[in-house]
Amino acid sequence: MIMCATVLEVNNGNLLVRDSRTEQEVVVNTPCACRFSIDDRVRIVYNGAMTNSLPPQISSRRIFKISDRCM
Repeated sequence: MIMCATVLEVNNGNLLVRDSRTEQEVVVNTPCACRFSIDDRVRIVYNGAMTNSLPPQISSRRIFKISDRCM
């Protein structure tokens, strides 16, 4: 699955993002969190599994910084 989102927070080992489609905040577990900055737009590739926690969490397979909005 692919999620397009805006980075809200950068932490050690994860990002807090806002999903562009649902406006939901999601924690993205990733070892490359330090490569991103607040307000970056990203495309997140993940396996579709999401926890029921608040906020929900996913584990990324890959994350790409994008310059335009996802459609």
